[in-house]
Amino acid sequence: MKSIKNHISLVLALTSILFAIQTLIVTHRALEAYEKNLKTNYSIVVVSDKVLNEKTLKSKSSLIESVEDIEVDDAIKRIDSSISKNNLELLKLSLPDFYKLTLSKYPTPSEIKQLKKQLKTLSGVKKIEDFKTSYDTSYKLLTLFGTVVTVFSVVVFVITSLLILKELRIWQYIHKDRMNIMGLFGAPKWLSSAVLFRLAIIDAVISSFLVFIAYAFIKNSDWLGEKLSTVGIDIEIFDFVNDFPILFVAAVLLSILLATAIAFSHKEEV
Repeated sequence: MKSIKNHISLVLALTSILFAIQTLIVTHRALEAYEKNLKTNYSIVVVSDKVLNEKTLKSKSSLIESVEDIEVDDAIKRIDSSISKNNLELLKLSLPDFYKLTLSKYPTPSEIKQLKKQLKTLSGVKKIEDFKTSYDTSYKLLTLFGTVVTVFSVVVFVITSLLILKELRIWQYIHKDRMNIMGLFGAPKWLSSAVLFRLAIIDAVISSFLVFIAYAFIKNSDWLGEKLSTVGIDIEIFDFVNDFPILFVAAVLLSILLATAIAFSHKEEV
């Protein structure tokens, strides 16, 4: 009965670590998708007294992906429909040119600052609108969310790793007589501690499949997918081809590493 409890404790500890790893993977995908949406919707507007072409603007920074002229005809017509055609043409000529810059990625605040500095060196540029208020809010929330999830995953990893070490030490104590006898007869550490490695690998396999089943259920229930879709994020919650091998290898390697640490810390008693 005690043996079964130790098995369950080790499986639960490994499962917690794998859940943390998969949560980190899903969060990373969600942040990438959200950042991509922000990048698509984010742009910088440049106001210039002189005509600027796309090549000139792109030469200032590799961040600039495309340049689009902003037409002001409709805006002028809305000012006053009674304005004569000639006056409208004169007004149009007196207005500066507007350019919408789309970026190749969602920039950091320092990259925006550097980009604005480079654009201001162009002759004729009067103003650069980077929509700082809304941008800063989105970027800080994005960074904060990623940091919180990462810290949480690291804490779970450390605590559960200590728990796994404790469980393996219990198994070491249970089989210490067998390990001592084999050690006295010259058996290498890995052989005398074979029971630890077997336990670690079996429980790692069980944990991997438990996490696979749990995330397959979450994926098929569409619960998390619906929550993400409300903020415009469409990602793969669990990819069996890519995610399962990562979880399986992580579980086995961690188990073997901790079992090795326990095995080599054991000293035979005469």
